[in-house]
Amino acid sequence: MLLTHAFSSFHIKPLRSSYIPISSCSSSPPTRRRLLKTTTTRKSNLKILTSRIVQLTRRKQLRQILNEIEVAKKRFGKLNTIVMNAVMEACVRCGDIDLAVRIFEEMKCPEACGVDTVTYGTLLKGLGKARRFDEAFRLLESVEKGTAVGSPKLSAPLVFGLLNALAEAGDLRRANGLLACYGFVLREGEHFSVSVYNLLMKGHINSGCPDAAINMLNEILHQGIMPDRLTYNTLILACVQSEKLDVAMQLFAEMKEKAEKFFRDDLFPDIVTYTTLLKGCGQANDLVSVMQIVLEMKYRSELYIDRTAYTATVDALLKCGSFKGALCIFGEIQKQVGLKRELRPKPHLYLSIMRPFAFRGDYHLVKNLHKRILPDTTGTILPVAQEEADHLLMEAALNAGQVDVAIKTLTYIVSRWKGISWTSHGGMVASRIEALLGFSASLFNPFLLPQVSPSEPVEGFMIPFEATRPLQGTVKLKNVVMRFFNDAVVPIVDEWGSCTGLLHRKDCNQLDASLSTMMRSPPPSVMASTSVGHVIDLILEKGYPMVIIVNCTDVYATSYGCRAVGVFTLEQLKRLIKPVSEGKGTDLSLCRR
Repeated sequence: MLLTHAFSSFHIKPLRSSYIPISSCSSSPPTRRRLLKTTTTRKSNLKILTSRIVQLTRRKQLRQILNEIEVAKKRFGKLNTIVMNAVMEACVRCGDIDLAVRIFEEMKCPEACGVDTVTYGTLLKGLGKARRFDEAFRLLESVEKGTAVGSPKLSAPLVFGLLNALAEAGDLRRANGLLACYGFVLREGEHFSVSVYNLLMKGHINSGCPDAAINMLNEILHQGIMPDRLTYNTLILACVQSEKLDVAMQLFAEMKEKAEKFFRDDLFPDIVTYTTLLKGCGQANDLVSVMQIVLEMKYRSELYIDRTAYTATVDALLKCGSFKGALCIFGEIQKQVGLKRELRPKPHLYLSIMRPFAFRGDYHLVKNLHKRILPDTTGTILPVAQEEADHLLMEAALNAGQVDVAIKTLTYIVSRWKGISWTSHGGMVASRIEALLGFSASLFNPFLLPQVSPSEPVEGFMIPFEATRPLQGTVKLKNVVMRFFNDAVVPIVDEWGSCTGLLHRKDCNQLDASLSTMMRSPPPSVMASTSVGHVIDLILEKGYPMVIIVNCTDVYATSYGCRAVGVFTLEQLKRLIKPVSEGKGTDLSLCRR
């Protein structure tokens, strides 16, 4: 059954961007009352401004935030610490850590609003997110020594923020070092809190060692610490990543058993637990377990199934081959989205459904999904997602036997996206279409090599190395600068005549520097016996303007120990190729562009 029902349109109410103006009274009330009213109005305006910044931060509209801050400074004068902390949080959320550091330095000035513990915590989180851990440790050390501006106290939130950033990066070495130095603020009695162990387990998962995270459960129990829901969720995620679905299901059952035994509602599985299990069951192609988890989610009336859980359900059903089940869940989302706008799916869900049906050749369904992906989804639709949707539409048409429609779609793709990558999935579909069309009706104007057989050795087409007039690496650029007006790339050799690199014209930026300091090393090189077809592929795929041809007497020698005998350049390739129209009727080789 094809689903063509569309989501209703979704409009976001514009946010309030106006602030309450400070009114001036025509009469002359007492001065104290006027000052009190002015102060109250200013605080109300700054509170509205802070709320506005928080809303824009969720949308990651940093430029708009900065513009409104400048307007607010002109209107209200110096802003308070709460507002500037919100701006710093926006910088961290949007990934502009340099701007966050500059704002922090401005806040520290004597005439500025000042900094507090929240400011330091936000900056530590940002530095950790940007992998600038050395700066973060120096900042935390200044707080410990009492030399930090604003005299913030070393507290658990500061250390937790940096520890979380280290766990996100999977840097367990620095995380353990942080606990060794500042772990005393995180202890609850003789042991660390369960939150610390949760972060360490997350660090093991992000470092690619999920088994180490699973083994930490024994340490937690040995310390007499009661695992919480986050502990079990993290352990289940580690089991899914290490493909230990049976252990994950045991932990899942243990959660429910302990929640009932100790009357702890906060230990019952939440929607994150079910979503993680769905991902694991989908990877294991365990359709029975997927259906059991879905039924259990629906049976628990107090559990709210969010958009992420619905998307994970559809993905799991598709991986298990239950296409009808996936469409049923998709239809359920469509029915609820009218009343629950937060269930409005993202483009990922549409693409996930389109992929298997495009492979099966269900052109009608893929066409309907392609038509509705733009108006019926939420969030930003990246150009990559739009391009993949076009590729899937082309694939569905070709697999359905509608070759003319596939050709028309390919023509549209080339016109809209200015080409197509042959290494992508859509490029493979385009190659099939090209094979059906042949050279004469090709959509890409392929070029041919009438004088080249791809299997021939490249030494038959190379330019002698001496003809390139290589330059010594010790020479100053100012002495040979005119050479680069004519040649875009020049080989660089050492005192023994070995080619050590290539110097590109765009890298020549220091007249007093030697050429060896600006060259790109090592140069791309191949043996003289390498086929010319492989060299051409290197030039086209890697974008090399020049490939060095070497001759080694020692089979174990590196490119530095080999003697350069010639080069093959992009300019040579341009002289060898011809359009298809000029090469009809001859035995030709195809050159991919």
